[in-house]
Amino acid sequence: MTITTAHLSVSLDGFVAGPHQTIDDPIGRGGMALHQWHFDADEPGHEVDARWTAALLRKRGAYVMGRNMFGPVRGAWSTHAGGWRGWWGEEPPYHAPVFVLTHHEHEPIEMAGGTTFHFVTEGLGRALELAREAGDGDVDIAGGASAVRQALSAGELDELTLDIVPVLLGSGERLFDAGTRAGIELLEGEHSAWATHVRYRIQH
Repeated sequence: MTITTAHLSVSLDGFVAGPHQTIDDPIGRGGMALHQWHFDADEPGHEVDARWTAALLRKRGAYVMGRNMFGPVRGAWSTHAGGWRGWWGEEPPYHAPVFVLTHHEHEPIEMAGGTTFHFVTEGLGRALELAREAGDGDVDIAGGASAVRQALSAGELDELTLDIVPVLLGSGERLFDAGTRAGIELLEGEHSAWATHVRYRIQH
């Protein structure tokens, strides 16, 4: 049986990205600090972070992500000259099918290394259905915050892993909002000087 997961870095005040996100600063002002724990995971003293980096990067059968996670294009895809192919270069780190939530149709984009971006206009439920059919393992909601909230609200998320970073961003893209409701059970947790890592089971 496959499960549906999400794994996000979050600031101490609950943001997964800082304010003023742009094509040159896609995680927003100060947002890069949320990910330093795994950028430095191979450095001495980061043994805890290395274990959680391995969990973050483990291969899944397929992924689902929101349109903002895929790129900065708003409106029709044709508004971006040259065609947008994601933030990650020609070989994204997913190596599996990725289903992108969007209101605008787009042909699949096949990348190097086994990643193909498929664009789904029928909503999260349909994207998850396609991801579960396409993959041979767990499905991960790769972000952003809105997609994870939708999965929580729909009862579609089985596990949520958070890397809580001791940074206060003040504003930006908040992971949870006033309408977020879910029962959670702590499965495991560890901390380093750079992040507190926790994995929860979502109770349906």
